[in-house]
Amino acid sequence: MTAIKLPAWLRIVMVGGALLLTIGAGLFAYFWYVRPVTFTVAVGSLDGEADTVLSAIASRLTATSAPVRLRIVNQSSALEAANAFSSSKVDLAVVRGDVGDLSQAQAILVLAHAVALIVAPPGSPLSDVASLKGRRVGVVGGQINRAVVDALRQQYDLDRANVKFKDVSLPEARRAVESKSVDALLLVIPLTPKYLSLARSLFPQNSKSLPVLIPIEAAGAVAESHRAYESFDVPKGTLRGSPAVPDDDLTTLRVSFYLVAQKKLNRDTISDLTRSLLAARRDLIGELPILAQVTAPDTDPDAFLPVHAGAAEYFNGTQESFLDEWSNAIYLTPMILGGLASVLAAAWRFIGLRTSKPDASALDALYALARRVRKAQREDELSDIEDRIDDILSDQRLKIANGDDDAADMATLNVAANRVEGLIHARRATLKPS
Repeated sequence: MTAIKLPAWLRIVMVGGALLLTIGAGLFAYFWYVRPVTFTVAVGSLDGEADTVLSAIASRLTATSAPVRLRIVNQSSALEAANAFSSSKVDLAVVRGDVGDLSQAQAILVLAHAVALIVAPPGSPLSDVASLKGRRVGVVGGQINRAVVDALRQQYDLDRANVKFKDVSLPEARRAVESKSVDALLLVIPLTPKYLSLARSLFPQNSKSLPVLIPIEAAGAVAESHRAYESFDVPKGTLRGSPAVPDDDLTTLRVSFYLVAQKKLNRDTISDLTRSLLAARRDLIGELPILAQVTAPDTDPDAFLPVHAGAAEYFNGTQESFLDEWSNAIYLTPMILGGLASVLAAAWRFIGLRTSKPDASALDALYALARRVRKAQREDELSDIEDRIDDILSDQRLKIANGDDDAADMATLNVAANRVEGLIHARRATLKPS
């Protein structure tokens, strides 16, 4: 059965189409591989500060074409952000260490520290936690600070001391102080100019009447039983410089805000995220001073909040080197290139664009006829050889007419045929009787 030979133009179209399809698939795979990874991050705070900071960082990551991006999911508070994270609705979250279910959380960065301040109005006789017996304390933020209240209750047995805690919103706090519906306020805030100004605004502004800061002397004991907290000394003059409030370093509790990730997230991607976030911090710290508090989390195995493996690799300098990361690609590339070369060679041969070469079988036949001429002993043998030359040349002309790629170059064949015919002429002269 004769094989159907496709026209040259159709073979070119087929190979070109296959080549374009391969290039398109390769480009798609490349751009898919290098595309930036987008993480959803839950953010919530009472005053919107956390949203502002993370939005600025997200914009910076986009502007610098970082390999990772952030999509902000706004929540009403850090508690709601923690709830969104624990229910796996987001990849990342800004959480406070004492709020929500963090069993699946692993730390990437410590974003800020918040300090517990128990502040009484100017002229208050309150001096320590024990003096709160029978008093009412307004808890600014309400539910978000429930864990702090519970820790203080447990440590100081405040229920027996009949200390009443009342949730108050930020706008209500000043009115509660002025109406004397509370005897003190409990705030948990970062010690930054913005938040310290907010705390001062909750009390009458008078150079002779100063608010009273109440120390939490048992902060160390609280931190031992509640690992989300640590003992911290508020520096002298933090709330007010002159006269100084407090008038000496004051012991209290401190809790951290973390950027956390789900355990299941790829460690290489989280390592890229950590590097990109710290680069964005460096660029934005001038306009967002609170970013000065951003630090690495505790990388010890027994840390309160375990660090994500990707972040740990970045901070410990144990990321894979270039050769480690790309060793397989370096090893496989020559093999792949060799395979591609073979495929291209086959395609080149298929479409018939290679340099034409003489038909080896036709040339071999002519060379064989030359040997027969030298051995011929009769005239009829030479006539048969001439007929064979005619057949070979006719066969090659037919191949050329049919567009056969295997057709020999006629110029080459004619040279060989002329040589054989010259040998025939000479042999005839030899065979003629003298």
